[in-house]
Amino acid sequence: MPDNYAIDHYENFPVASLLLPKAMRRPVAIVYRYARTADDFADEGDLSPAERLTLLNGYLAELDGLQAGREPQHTLFRDLRDQVITPHQVPLQLFRDLVDAFAQDVVKTRFADFGEVMQYCRRSANPVGRIVLHLAGRASVKNLAWSDGICAALQLINFWQDVAIDWQKDRVYLPQDELARFGVSEAQIAEGRVDENWRALMAFQVDRTRRMLRSGSPLGMALPGRLGLEIRLTVLGGDAILRKIEQAGYDVFRHRPKLTARDWPMLLLRAVFPKAIRS
Repeated sequence: MPDNYAIDHYENFPVASLLLPKAMRRPVAIVYRYARTADDFADEGDLSPAERLTLLNGYLAELDGLQAGREPQHTLFRDLRDQVITPHQVPLQLFRDLVDAFAQDVVKTRFADFGEVMQYCRRSANPVGRIVLHLAGRASVKNLAWSDGICAALQLINFWQDVAIDWQKDRVYLPQDELARFGVSEAQIAEGRVDENWRALMAFQVDRTRRMLRSGSPLGMALPGRLGLEIRLTVLGGDAILRKIEQAGYDVFRHRPKLTARDWPMLLLRAVFPKAIRS
């Protein structure tokens, strides 16, 4: 498990940005590195499934070592222990959940229904928001629930904008029962064919995801200062991606929706003045 294993990625949303309180930036960056490298083990390069799982199991072994009080073998886990887990009492299970989700990506490529998708989101996305709340000392029951709504929605948004990319990896995150309900086949995904059935399916996904995102949005007003601003900006960014999907006529095959430098000034303005600017 190389200490410096990492691959550059486009990100929709801020990561350890200057909007975060200064004391949180280093711990959040460590958490991001942990999640990003583990995700890359599952996704990137030409490794075999067995090799990918071996790397991910190495992360689980390091977490077991932390729990047992053993000295970490790698710098990342020393940083994780010293700057994240110990000083902020972050539950180790959140880090295990992330690895478990990435390991699932190696072996599971289809989801029978939305419940299965949400179980994946619970482990692949929700832990990150929960870890941030622990770092901020704001991990109340209500805040955790709001955070779960936002994080799961962001994961879904990533699925919907990346349908074509995931297909190239033989992954379909659209629930199989909903594909059947709307009359969309995997052959149609392979063709990148956008018809009324596809638009209806994607409109359904976008609407449900937007409602989930907005159900968690009170967190951005509940948290103080820069952290609240960061959450508001992230929610607005997610909603902007959903709008771009709609504006493209749900053709995510030829027009991958993403945020650009032109989007951020208005999003930031809306995040700073949430009550004054509604649209």
